[in-house]
Amino acid sequence: MHIHRDWAGLPVTARGATVAMGNFDGVHLGHRAVIEAATRAADAPLGIITFEPHPREVFRPEAAPFRLMNAEARANRLARLGVQHLYELPFGPVLSGLTPECFARDVLVDGLGVRHVTVGADFCFGKKRAGNVQTLTRLGDQMGFGVTAVPLLGSGEAEYSSTAIRTALAEGRTRDAERMLGHWHRIEGEVVHGDKRGRDFGWPTANMRMEGLHLPRLGVYAVLVDVLTGPNRLSCRGVASLGVRPMFGRNAPNLEVHLFDFQGDLYGQHLSVALVEFLRDEEKFDSVETLIAQIQADADQARAILAGT
Repeated sequence: MHIHRDWAGLPVTARGATVAMGNFDGVHLGHRAVIEAATRAADAPLGIITFEPHPREVFRPEAAPFRLMNAEARANRLARLGVQHLYELPFGPVLSGLTPECFARDVLVDGLGVRHVTVGADFCFGKKRAGNVQTLTRLGDQMGFGVTAVPLLGSGEAEYSSTAIRTALAEGRTRDAERMLGHWHRIEGEVVHGDKRGRDFGWPTANMRMEGLHLPRLGVYAVLVDVLTGPNRLSCRGVASLGVRPMFGRNAPNLEVHLFDFQGDLYGQHLSVALVEFLRDEEKFDSVETLIAQIQADADQARAILAGT
């Protein structure tokens, strides 16, 4: 997959795609319906138009982190779906200041040369979100590209949405989130140095930061882990603690992952950690010995849960 971070000056090979357009945070089943519609719309390379940073981060910088995945994780997920071109457009004063007409002309036609655009039925675009699906369809008729609006996807009366997935994760309902996503919710990132207390306890962990990401319910999870880079690329099971480590003083939330039956150095490597099942809330123990006993119990429970995965 080729990643393009501007709409101007693209090579001929990067133009003329059929594109799905949106933020695609989580790449859930509703997003996949939009992407699948793009694959059916025209005989052209499959592209995705998305925005980085997320517009909400620009317009509401004071808000708590809300993203389900960072840009790297989103790109990895989209590549698995067969996307050939990812147009990760820089969202800032220039792009946000374009009227719907200017966006369609300058970005979609003159910049990307799109053949067809698919969006969700609730898609809005342009300065002050002035454009909607009807606007895009009218502009497509005028400027020579097709438009498909995909109805919102859901189960029963509930629509699949990034907001609903965030709520499920905040409540520890990982399997409900998985049903809306179509895959396990994954946290991806680089392994960083921690305080190495887990190693001292006999339970070494790979530490990952959570900056900029929506926080699922703090606590302990059964997890599936993919090591994406380095000499130890593999997939394995594990147990992870997401939280602030109350035994040792308040810290910024991070993810500490213990990989079952693995020995090796993962510092600087990138992991993808799937939250399969919530086991218990984070808590403060009376002694290190009690903590170690609970870690063993958590690991035994996680192994049993993951045995069939």
